[in-house]
Amino acid sequence: MKIEAIDLFCGAGGLTRGLLDAGVVVKAGFDMDAACKHAYEHNNVGSKFHESDVSQLTKADLERHWSKGAIRLLAGCAPCQPFSTAANAARTPDDKRYDLLDHFSRLVTSSLPDLVTMENVPRVKNHPPFERFVERLRKHKYDVWFKTVSCTDVGVPQTRKRMVLLASRLGKLERKLVAPEFDADLSVRAAVGHLKAIDAGTHDKDDPIHVARALNELNLTRIRASKPGGTWEDWPEHLRSECHTKDSGLSYRSVYARMSADAPSPTITTQFFNFGTGRFGHPEQDRSLTPREAAILQSFPDDYQFVADGEPVYMAVLGRLIGNAVPPKLGEAIGKTLISHSTAIAASKRATARASGRKPRSQARQRPRPA
Repeated sequence: MKIEAIDLFCGAGGLTRGLLDAGVVVKAGFDMDAACKHAYEHNNVGSKFHESDVSQLTKADLERHWSKGAIRLLAGCAPCQPFSTAANAARTPDDKRYDLLDHFSRLVTSSLPDLVTMENVPRVKNHPPFERFVERLRKHKYDVWFKTVSCTDVGVPQTRKRMVLLASRLGKLERKLVAPEFDADLSVRAAVGHLKAIDAGTHDKDDPIHVARALNELNLTRIRASKPGGTWEDWPEHLRSECHTKDSGLSYRSVYARMSADAPSPTITTQFFNFGTGRFGHPEQDRSLTPREAAILQSFPDDYQFVADGEPVYMAVLGRLIGNAVPPKLGEAIGKTLISHSTAIAASKRATARASGRKPRSQARQRPRPA
């Protein structure tokens, strides 16, 4: 029996790509962002994108995609922004994203898939929607496991940490992820060093998203004064901005900074293409990251296409698609873990049937009917 998945909040297809690489069949992805459609379907053949608001989906909307008799997996990686550190002060009562985890919970408890997975920022565990979600899963006889995972442990060349939840109605889960195969060297240099060198404000003619944002003269001078892995404190005084001279600015040492070539990258956010919004300076070239570099540091394949041939490239759109994505290698680890779990449960049931003298159900169905 194959695991068949539906991917809610699917975005550009990071989780779907990883599940497919693990051997899970992904039947459909749902997301409100129409810009995700090309990336999702072009790179994940056989998985259909549906532009839909998850808060409006019903049990019937999901069940039409799962095949009869398949092991059903529902994945729901709701937007993480409402649960991040910065959101605590900035959240407003009308931010509907905070309720999306409750809508995912509603869909789980109405359709009762065999398997469930979600990932989010580690702080999601401190919020009532997550507590309600886990409580409802357990009420509906799911075995539930969740843990904060370092993405480097599953092959993502990035220091990102994510909270991963798995739940199963098939039986008890192993309390660990099955890591996929990956190269031991997870440094920025190993990940993106093979890409063509380009200058700020230019692009690689062979790859439309290997494009670097232009820098003004001041920021070009600043990045030339920046050391890999260093901070703006390495600059001469005259290059520092006014905010750097204030006490509040001292806690923001990772803005206007270069990555280290010999270590994994910091967390890729939706603003990775801006030198001033994080440690997003290239470790060796005088520019910020390109979308292609950011995608590879998220563990997307080198040839993952985010923009259709001939279509314009918009940095803000690519920032959203790549920065918000589930790293595919993390998705692959989730898929491998659930395949291992379902295989072990099936083997245990077969062994129990043999020990009791009963034939497994698949053999029993093959017995000829009496004449």
